[in-house]
Amino acid sequence: MDQLIVSTTLLQGVLRIKPLTNFVDHRGRYLELYNRIAYLEAGIDIDFIQDDISVSRRDVLRGIHGDEGTWKLVTCPFGSIHLIVVNNDCRSQQFKEWQSFSITEENRFQFLIPPRFGTGHLITSDTGAFHYKQSTYYASWEQFTIAWNDPTYGFDWPIENPILSLRDSANPTS
Repeated sequence: MDQLIVSTTLLQGVLRIKPLTNFVDHRGRYLELYNRIAYLEAGIDIDFIQDDISVSRRDVLRGIHGDEGTWKLVTCPFGSIHLIVVNNDCRSQQFKEWQSFSITEENRFQFLIPPRFGTGHLITSDTGAFHYKQSTYYASWEQFTIAWNDPTYGFDWPIENPILSLRDSANPTS
């Protein structure tokens, strides 16, 4: 079996993964999102128990959310996404540091995001899908929310007036 291509990012614990199978032919696109054996061979031994997909239109921004115990494996099956990942672990030397990434149906990157990190994504194509595997069951009441435009972070979103949910537009504190 081929091995995953795993690389580190500027945020300690956040990994960028190039999936095993990703090709295009006259029939369309094919992507293998997850293969437990391949991930184990790459040293990623996380028991994912829930999969979620959000499909949105251009300029929809979701997040920034996270919690204390959930690992996430995120990707973009179609469209394109501007992803921001934020370290929200007050015990970390990188507390409040963030990094942005582009995930598209062409590059098919995946990002492994540890607990205590928040994620937010903006759809930059006409329509886009954000897929994430989680190591815990979704519990909104256990999540933190960081305002997408919190000036203390200086997030670099490629938009000034995104389409937001009530939760994400309320400018909550972490």
